[in-house]
Amino acid sequence: MISYNSLDDLTKNNLKKEINDCALALGGKNHFLHLLEEIRKESPHPLISKKSSFRFSYGTVKWGKVIFKDKVDLLINMTKDRENNGNLMPKKGDRKYKTVMNFLRTLGPMIFEIRPKNNKDGDGFNLHPFDIIDENTSHLNFMFDVVFFLPIHIVKQVFNGPINKNKQRSIVTLDDE
Repeated sequence: MISYNSLDDLTKNNLKKEINDCALALGGKNHFLHLLEEIRKESPHPLISKKSSFRFSYGTVKWGKVIFKDKVDLLINMTKDRENNGNLMPKKGDRKYKTVMNFLRTLGPMIFEIRPKNNKDGDGFNLHPFDIIDENTSHLNFMFDVVFFLPIHIVKQVFNGPINKNKQRSIVTLDDE
């Protein structure tokens, strides 16, 4: 994700709605943040799991097949490098063209299922790792980025949403006369 502060208010509101919908489907904001904290603490990265799943206190995250360490390392590097343009698709003739294309073909169709332990908390939600714009453009899915990579302080900023500049606090003062 590009710097959150550089986004316009409409985009911030859309991201806030998306993240709130996912949090409600998991049992609320606290359950969602708990998931993120447990993923950040886990070492090695939970995507490397041989069981294609990750259990946390309030539920599970499951995906279709095992992702090897080299692919996760490539994904982490791509999330850091994409701040320049956001596009994950390599240019033809690029040194890592074949590696990145194979990676995108492997992870692209996968679905990550995030479900709460208790059905009363919600239905959970599914997410795809990438948003495919066209054959030459692909972006990391915002919610996938939130769940696995984005720093928690930025996620909390998204939860809070944009600060309304038109709203001013009125200060009441009492004068001793």
